[in-house]
Amino acid sequence: MTTTIVNENYTTQEKLQILADAAKYDVACTSSGSSRRGKKGELGNAEACGICHSFAADGRCISLLKILMTNHCAYDCKYCINRSGNDVKRATFTPQEICELTVEFYKRNYIEGLFLSSGVLRNPTYTMEKMCETLLLLRTKYHFNGYIHVKTIPGASDELLAAAGYLADRISVNLELPTEAALRSLAPNKTMQNILNPMGKVQSTIASHRMAIGKSAYMERSRGNQFLNHSIFSDNSKNKFKEKLNTQNTDARLNDSFHSEKNLQKTSSFPSENNLCKHALTWENACQLAPLDMSDLRRSFAPAGQSTQMIIGAAGESDYTLLQTTQALYQGFDLKRVFYSAYIPLNDDTNLPQPGTPPPLLREHRLYQADWLLRFYGFQATELLSESQPNFNELLDPKCDWALRHLELFPVEAETASYATLLRVPGIGPKSASRITYARRYGRLTFESLKKMGVVLKRAHYFITCGGKQMYHTPIEEAYITRQLIHADTKDLWKMQHANETYSQMTLADFGIG
Repeated sequence: MTTTIVNENYTTQEKLQILADAAKYDVACTSSGSSRRGKKGELGNAEACGICHSFAADGRCISLLKILMTNHCAYDCKYCINRSGNDVKRATFTPQEICELTVEFYKRNYIEGLFLSSGVLRNPTYTMEKMCETLLLLRTKYHFNGYIHVKTIPGASDELLAAAGYLADRISVNLELPTEAALRSLAPNKTMQNILNPMGKVQSTIASHRMAIGKSAYMERSRGNQFLNHSIFSDNSKNKFKEKLNTQNTDARLNDSFHSEKNLQKTSSFPSENNLCKHALTWENACQLAPLDMSDLRRSFAPAGQSTQMIIGAAGESDYTLLQTTQALYQGFDLKRVFYSAYIPLNDDTNLPQPGTPPPLLREHRLYQADWLLRFYGFQATELLSESQPNFNELLDPKCDWALRHLELFPVEAETASYATLLRVPGIGPKSASRITYARRYGRLTFESLKKMGVVLKRAHYFITCGGKQMYHTPIEEAYITRQLIHADTKDLWKMQHANETYSQMTLADFGIG
């Protein structure tokens, strides 16, 4: 018989409060990248523009419904509030409860999808069995067609990883810490290899499915990347990725037997809940978990790709180390996104920042900006930082910081510079760079026209000329431009640094009146 986890001490509402609160520390939650129309007889759809979001008091953008299946955990990761050594309220949802909550929240228009994560209950394989059972019920019994993002448990079997990939839109395998040494110190139950292995398996299977339907093996991020020779997604990187796919060790990928004619045959039924949990899943059964739709074609494997998360500020790592790891993950595992989570000191441990230490939200923000430069602007990690300068200047965005260290390249003439060169100018993004290269074929450019194209002149005017003239007569000096840029961004910096403060409107009672 199937073992059912039931906590008699809490109602469903109380479990929701405990497990939704415990899930807020996992920021790897996004629904971008997966579109699926609604279908007759099924509930919901998935739109690439994203699901509903809410903002926590500490500034994080969190999604609804975003919950843990359980906050019971056999692991003792020092940075985690749900570590086995902590005395916190513990609760566990049954698969049925999660399904009912998801559907009821959806019907009330609170959510458009589900982010499901979990602590390690008993062991990784058992935990993933319960999560796959939940997803199977949602997709079949409840006919939920909306977006699902599932965080897999490293160490679970390949069959369960495959089942999760077919039932969910996006998979994440959280790296948490950027180095093996940091994992040994703060997460003794985890190893880098144990995390990277499932990443490689998911990557290979996504690539196989994409090629099977006539798409490229790698995820596309920006059409502009094709014009950037030094982009980490340039043709050279794509060729390396293809070679990696062709030479990858069989042990490091999912079994490709689902491509055989036998496994592509339509099945008339799905494995029952009892069979799912009572018996070890075979690969054939795992493939049969995927609902068959769209003229007998199986669902795509993780169509929104895979992502990961790294904690910022727990292990004393530099921005350079984090950015190098990020670039390696994008190039080696074709991740859709790498998320960063500013560590909130909750546990009292000598290896961690002490409770009460402000979370490094501004540093997290700068790393997200740098991540954007890697993905869409053609920058390399070694260009943005180095061993001699391992951290960003938090008072400046990374692109301005880079430009100030390379003033010999500026100013750039907007009427003649290439698309790739324009992208390196602070205040000019992919859209505005494309507009500039298009518009200048039909007439002269002015600073006013650049502003209408979306150029942020409060940053860009220090680094560009139009017709050989600057917008203002300003010296190209690092110290001067740095002062001006910091002053221009003072208001935004203040908001970022005070993002975790709450405010309320003053009343007459505040002044002793009434």
